[in-house]
Amino acid sequence: MLIPHTTTLALAGVLALTIAPLAFAAAVNPSFRSAPFTGAIVLLIAGQVGEGPIESALYRLFEVALGGGVAVVVSLLVLPQRAYGLGLDAAARLLDLLAQLLLKLLVGFTRRLDVAETTRMQQEAGRALAAFQVVSAEAKGERTINLVAEPDTAPLARTLLRLRHDLVIIGRAAMAPLPEEFAERLGPSLAHVAECTSQYLQESARALRSRRPPPPLKPMQDVLAAYSSEITALRSEGMTRWLSIAQAEQLFTLGFALEQMHRDCADLERGVQELARPSPPDRAGEG
Repeated sequence: MLIPHTTTLALAGVLALTIAPLAFAAAVNPSFRSAPFTGAIVLLIAGQVGEGPIESALYRLFEVALGGGVAVVVSLLVLPQRAYGLGLDAAARLLDLLAQLLLKLLVGFTRRLDVAETTRMQQEAGRALAAFQVVSAEAKGERTINLVAEPDTAPLARTLLRLRHDLVIIGRAAMAPLPEEFAERLGPSLAHVAECTSQYLQESARALRSRRPPPPLKPMQDVLAAYSSEITALRSEGMTRWLSIAQAEQLFTLGFALEQMHRDCADLERGVQELARPSPPDRAGEG
């Protein structure tokens, strides 16, 4: 309105003056990411159809408001599926994949891994994690506009990311089996760890799908304690002194990853508990 732009050169200058602050706003706040494009549309279309920039901007505002209103009505009445529920399903699917992958990886400390198979499963788990993070971001938008009053899934997303990293660490350490003496001594303990931890992840997935409280963590804690006791016994017998540097690093990495996984599973327990539906009040004895 303030700067005439009847010529092409003047229009280019006005376009630059308009887009520059809008681009800066978009860089500072992602909520304005469509502002530069909208500014260009208002200026260019106004010149083509003979409207003033104010009139063109009002039409653009009305179009966006109408489209947003239709989208809200459709999401509420026609397609009421919420991103929150989809997010829980995506998180449960990721937990199932991690449970299967853990069983495969821990076998690698006693015999050779199928590298192609474990690589495929690692990539699938990575894609499942990315899908969950996308849906989790959409669920955050639902809470922002108060469509739903549901717990925040961000803590669960961080826990699942750490669990995924734990399995990446275990996968790198499992590229070669442990020495034969260690494989024989630790094999049964690792098998119990794999079985109990995998079962815990799968039961947590079922709890997320049905919005139930998490499974007990104690069985996993017991098998990890048994594994730690076996490691302590091997050290007391002096067997760790004969390990090469690479073998010692492999054993240390495995222990570190299992300890970290235990902590992350404890966080998972809290996350599943927060997302569980409140239990109905106990009415025993009333009346």
